[in-house]
Amino acid sequence: MSDATKSQSELQDDHCDRPNHPATAQTNHTSTDTPTIALQEPADHEEKPPPLPPRPARAGSQHHAPNLGPAVLPSPPATVRPRVQATATTAVSRTDIHTHSYQDGSRETYAASKQSSPPPTSWGRWSSIRRLKTQEASDSASIRSYAPTLGTAGGVESLLGGFSTQEQTSGWDIFNSQLKETGLQQDDTSEEDKVLENFEQEFDEIDALNPEDITEEKLLARWQAKRKHFMILSSAGKPVYNRHGDDNLISGYIGIVQTIISFYEGAHDQLRGFTAAGARFVVMTQGPLYLVAISKLGESDSQLRVQLEALYMQILSTLTLPNLTHLFSNRPSTDLRRPLQGTEPLLSALADSFTRGSAPTLFSALECLKVRKSHREVINNTLLQKRCESLLYGLVVAGGRLVSVVRPRRHSLHPGDLQLIFNMLFEAEGVKAGGGENWIPLCLPGFNKNGYLYMYVSFLDADEEGDQQKSAQVSRHDEIAVLLISANKESFYDLRTMRDAVVEDLEKNGSLAIIRTAIRNGRFAATDIIPGTVLHHFIYKSRANVQFVMPSYEPHFTTLLARRRLLSLYHTLHAGAHAKNAHLKVHHCISRSSISLAWITPSFELYCVAGPSASRNALAQSANKVVQWARREEERIFIIGGAVF
Repeated sequence: MSDATKSQSELQDDHCDRPNHPATAQTNHTSTDTPTIALQEPADHEEKPPPLPPRPARAGSQHHAPNLGPAVLPSPPATVRPRVQATATTAVSRTDIHTHSYQDGSRETYAASKQSSPPPTSWGRWSSIRRLKTQEASDSASIRSYAPTLGTAGGVESLLGGFSTQEQTSGWDIFNSQLKETGLQQDDTSEEDKVLENFEQEFDEIDALNPEDITEEKLLARWQAKRKHFMILSSAGKPVYNRHGDDNLISGYIGIVQTIISFYEGAHDQLRGFTAAGARFVVMTQGPLYLVAISKLGESDSQLRVQLEALYMQILSTLTLPNLTHLFSNRPSTDLRRPLQGTEPLLSALADSFTRGSAPTLFSALECLKVRKSHREVINNTLLQKRCESLLYGLVVAGGRLVSVVRPRRHSLHPGDLQLIFNMLFEAEGVKAGGGENWIPLCLPGFNKNGYLYMYVSFLDADEEGDQQKSAQVSRHDEIAVLLISANKESFYDLRTMRDAVVEDLEKNGSLAIIRTAIRNGRFAATDIIPGTVLHHFIYKSRANVQFVMPSYEPHFTTLLARRRLLSLYHTLHAGAHAKNAHLKVHHCISRSSISLAWITPSFELYCVAGPSASRNALAQSANKVVQWARREEERIFIIGGAVF
């Protein structure tokens, strides 16, 4: 017998003599991890059974494979499997699944393990991402695998339910420190800060084109530097209104906008919006008019459409819908600037309020002056007792906030109509204030866009003693006004008589003094209702009453830029909570400068903002306290029903 045959026979005997070896070892013990190459037996020994394969070498095992002599090549060393770069996020066994909703309505689902350890330092290095192509796991790895996960304790629980007491994770700090190590982060300036840089210059007027003083290129550069534009043009391409620049400066842009819109209309398609050069363009067609909003402030399409709708209602308040339709039906190339002459300050004041940030426009609600229920009832009864026959609506307004309203039983004022009135009285400079009176014909599109109403406006002395010098120093936003609206254009003297009687009674019963005191005290602070709260600001909206309440901007949002940032944050919360196909009840956002919360229910909406160091637990507790306070003080902070006749 040859040496090879002998060694294999010895292997078989040795294998059979091992204790506790199953009889089926020939078929059950096969190894693919450590393959061996055995020499075949000669042809004249085919009657012998085939040899058994050697046992695989196991790490830590005390049994070693027998020495096979020269008949078997040595086994190669065991290879180490490559390290897995990312874990699957679609496994059904994972219980902690997080869903992120974007403003456009899309959703992204990912898993977050509670037992995951902090990411290694190399995860934040972009150089390791570039080496993915040379690694075996490049097909299953992604950039997301290398980013630190901001895991939240109890992420599947309700934000307003049982929070754990664990503080906010330091994911942002870890991620930023890793970026600084790689040199990818040059500064801490966010994209929003860059957009809002020199925001105070946003409302500066652009000089008219004068070749002797300044070139057209410089004027165009100033125009393009504006963060928000509103354009209104006719379907024939005639400019109607633009917020920045004169017609000669932007005539080329007007023509481009009209061409793009006409192209889509020729294809029986409606252009609603597009993005270009970091700005969002939103287009709205209203009859013969095209209204275009161009914004770099991060507002959603629906929010910009609400603003365009308000500008359109401002035009209708001057012309009415039948007059507007008649002008363009007879002559499609009509120049609408002549019929609208004198209303440019109203349109510009409205547009600037949108750029600064308008809470009434964003939430489509009104803000009321906080007074006691008994005091408001006294004011309502005074209006009802002195009402004349031609009165349709009667209002008392203080600093842009509603104090009292009297109305017909089956009619109510639309929030958009009241916004037009407040813009005319407290934002534009066309209406006389400081104790004067005005008679204004206007159309309220929310009430009836086909006809005019007539409004008698009387501003009262803001100072109790009637000192004209002190009254002149009072801000226009602190003025007190009595508004009486009638459908009869011959009712001026009747409404004036009613105004005199109402003011006299309000002086006697002390209601005017109460209103002046409320204005002087200003809005309450968040700490006044929740001592020691982490909240910097909040807005509570009653959906049933279409009214909202908010605290003072001080001390955190005293500047124009700070208020714009706050309103931008509210825009983001509102867009996320009301996005298409997003059925959210609670929307929580974390940024480098703040944490915020949106809470949506059928009866109310709450939006609140706290500092970046506040915990989610403290934010949720403060939100619950705000809701409890609002329900307890509902009849003071809101007008419920009002006075009806």
